[in-house]
Amino acid sequence: MKVLVAGGAGYIGSHCVRQLTAAGHEPVVLDNLAYGHRSAVPANVRFLEANLGDTVALDRIFAAEKFDLVMHFAAFCYVGESVKAPMKYYINNCSATYALLETMMRHGVMKFVFSSTCATFGVPAKLPLTEDMPQAPINPYGQTKLDVENALKALAHGQGLSFATFRYFNAAGAAEDGSIGEDHDPETHLIPLAIWAAQGKRPALEVFGTDYPTPDGTCLRDYVHVDDLSRAHIAAFDRLAQPGTALFYNLGTGQPTSVLEVIKAVEKVTGLKVPVKYSPRREGDPPALYANSAKAQADLGWKPKFMTIGSIVETAWRWHKAKPGGYGDR
Repeated sequence: MKVLVAGGAGYIGSHCVRQLTAAGHEPVVLDNLAYGHRSAVPANVRFLEANLGDTVALDRIFAAEKFDLVMHFAAFCYVGESVKAPMKYYINNCSATYALLETMMRHGVMKFVFSSTCATFGVPAKLPLTEDMPQAPINPYGQTKLDVENALKALAHGQGLSFATFRYFNAAGAAEDGSIGEDHDPETHLIPLAIWAAQGKRPALEVFGTDYPTPDGTCLRDYVHVDDLSRAHIAAFDRLAQPGTALFYNLGTGQPTSVLEVIKAVEKVTGLKVPVKYSPRREGDPPALYANSAKAQADLGWKPKFMTIGSIVETAWRWHKAKPGGYGDR
């Protein structure tokens, strides 16, 4: 398939672009480089720079190209920022996405793969999380993703759009060859922050809360490798042939890992000590979040390749050793 990858220069999008090429598809990247990196896109992949909400640019792109499917990774995703600047998130994550959907459908492209999040569930009443559990976001980021999910359901029912939505947990790791990886500004993800602390690039890793009702008192999260996420998205393509198909999948390993366990894994893989600063809990942090991915495994034949936190950290470490300054374009 010829696939437009919105946000294809970002962390998850750039890994998916490589997986698309490996699977024999033809990706074309659309990104405004607000958070993405031009050098994360392979030289042999076409790159189009535009804003997702620029309907004039979108119309020109869809008129010139014949896409079979659109993948959407171009959301803002900082939970704390979404609380402080909600309009920024509603404009980009909702309004710009609706502009993309309206344009693609007007040009006859009726297959869509959407990057959603477990944040749509809010604080779950029970674990692991399955697709049919109540969704009650506790921040604007999660709400904007849920708003798009609801719009997709309406478009599938009313206009025959076929889509797959993936709600994933903590995306982590890097390409196995160390060629691309995480380079966020600001960085908020635990594994790169722990590696930076071990490398001496920051004074310490701040651990928020040691009094949660978990085995070691720190939060439990489900870390899933970014390439495993990408392979699941591509595996859904074959299930979108029927107009009006609406698919929802949770993606994770189903194995919760604590903050302290991540720190131990980083120390073991790197051979370096991670200096730690302990701080009080952050408001809104659930004690535990992890997935039941049985539906994705049954429907898509998907199974994570990276099932241990150590194997995920190894790939992240390979990237950070090879590129201590990240992509170097900030």
